[in-house]
Amino acid sequence: MQPSYEKFEDFLKQKNVSVSTICIETGIPGSTFSDWKKKKSYPKVAKLYKIANYFGVQMEDLLSNTGD
Repeated sequence: MQPSYEKFEDFLKQKNVSVSTICIETGIPGSTFSDWKKKKSYPKVAKLYKIANYFGVQMEDLLSNTGD
């Protein structure tokens, strides 16, 4: 399973935050999110952990089960 950008976007909407806010608050570069959105690459485990922690969810909640 790969991290799902669509699920990430759902969390953005739920928390009413922007990617730039997450970049600032987690220290994750914007290019990580841009490449993820374009499916050029996926965030490494340490970054996924930071993202999940930011949203207060488990890392598994960011994973796709649809074969993306």
